[in-house]
Amino acid sequence: MRRTITLLSLLTFAAPVAGVAQQAAGSQAAVLVTGASSGIGRKIAEALAARGTFVYAGARKAEDIAELSKIKNMQGVRLDVTVPADVAAAVETVRKGGRGLYGVVNNAGIAIVGPLVEHDEKEMRSIFEVNTLGPWRITKAFSPMLIASKGRVVTISSISGILSGPFLGAYSMSKHAIEAFSDALGAEMAGLGVRSSLIEPGNYRSDIGRNTMAQVDVALARAKGTPFEPAMRNMQVAMGRYDSYPEPDSVASAAVHALFDPNPRARYMVVPAAGQAAVTIRKAVEELVQLNAGHQFTVERDSLVKLLDAALARVK
Repeated sequence: MRRTITLLSLLTFAAPVAGVAQQAAGSQAAVLVTGASSGIGRKIAEALAARGTFVYAGARKAEDIAELSKIKNMQGVRLDVTVPADVAAAVETVRKGGRGLYGVVNNAGIAIVGPLVEHDEKEMRSIFEVNTLGPWRITKAFSPMLIASKGRVVTISSISGILSGPFLGAYSMSKHAIEAFSDALGAEMAGLGVRSSLIEPGNYRSDIGRNTMAQVDVALARAKGTPFEPAMRNMQVAMGRYDSYPEPDSVASAAVHALFDPNPRARYMVVPAAGQAAVTIRKAVEELVQLNAGHQFTVERDSLVKLLDAALARVK
């Protein structure tokens, strides 16, 4: 475990080499970033613009769109990923820009907090509309441009796409679905020259984090007098550490690597603390062990180790 964590912490996401695909001869590569008004999306948009990439920065509020448009190499675009008319208008904006589109960063996301059995259906639908169907809508709409440029799709998942814990079950469900989305997309688009990657951040500062803090208080009030109240109070204490979370600069660096490195990875786990890496990797190993246990095709330990060694060799 220590070896894996050390490699993750030392990994540097190199700047793209010369010759990366460009849109429209002689012009800048263009990338669309959804949810670019703050947090992880804003960091990614700024990092791309700073390196000379032209960024179409999606946001919902007029003031955010105007602010993003003031940044060099960036154009704010009205884009709510749950609104088909916004998506269609964004496609037209990019088409008229004449740069084509080399990449999409599916970042827009929300979280809801509370016991799964206490959520109403409207809440459940809302999180899947944004976190799961949003990336699908955006990628589908821009797929002709991405195929034309042999470009990249980068989707912001979470270590919650591997882990599942109490009171963030709906969020984890939506991110587990995104893991499948990116894997299937990568397999389907590989023959067309389009690559798909996942970024799986740990705990960083973001609007989702701030909103989650506020939602914990609401969920706790709703849980008062129920069997979930004591555990919800513990979650409230844990979320009180949000202000100590670092800025998501490392997440932005991973996104740049996934977009422009000649050999992008399928997954980038980016966490600010060894404990977050350890619990995520442990969960993945536990699932492997559970899948392998108690059936007629169980793989013996030595064969499992050989499978792990072969997978490690492929990553290298």
